[in-house]
Amino acid sequence: MNKIDKTAIIGDKVQMGDNNIILPYTIIYDGVSIGDNNVIGSHSVIGCPATDTKKITPHVEDVCVFIGNNNVIREFCIVERPCYEQKSVIQNDVFLMQGAHLSHDNILQDHVVITNQCVVGGIAKILEGADLGMGCTINQYTVVGQYSIVATGAPCMKNVKPFSRYIPNKPLSVNRYALEKYGFMNELEEITAYVMDDVMPETEKIKNMVLEFDQWVEKYGHETYK
Repeated sequence: MNKIDKTAIIGDKVQMGDNNIILPYTIIYDGVSIGDNNVIGSHSVIGCPATDTKKITPHVEDVCVFIGNNNVIREFCIVERPCYEQKSVIQNDVFLMQGAHLSHDNILQDHVVITNQCVVGGIAKILEGADLGMGCTINQYTVVGQYSIVATGAPCMKNVKPFSRYIPNKPLSVNRYALEKYGFMNELEEITAYVMDDVMPETEKIKNMVLEFDQWVEKYGHETYK
């Protein structure tokens, strides 16, 4: 059973699993599919039309915004529906803090954290375990790699390598906080070699993450911070 505040506005065709909490004055448009155990904070807007000057989509029939399980979406967040690709996605165990803005065609993988007042531009992909610092802005088509972090207030105009720390006007470095938190310290040496010198990791799990990141980069042709 879901707990939906009486002031929330939920489209007739919204799909929703169990144990979700929808707080006051939230709006969820048709075309949204929500899994289980999610909390969506007050005054959030989910599945609204894209803010794109070339493709305005006021109405949608098909499900195109997918929200998985165990996510926390705090107050005043916006999640737009796609207008160029087939779907906008928030996977599982994602935390969106107050005022986060997700533009059209975004994909957020598991364990992503987007802190207060961040703006993610259209068609950007935020990969597993990535962390966006307060008030940073992610440019369109940008790929933020797995377990990386973007600094507070940073204008992020290029891709961010997996396991790296992007701080404007400073050399790229390893995001040791994520390595410690998620259990990658045994691979510290090869991750450091990859982040600093582009040496492909040998451990299969780490290598596969890098290859996935590279596939997204190749798809969009965006430059990557070095």
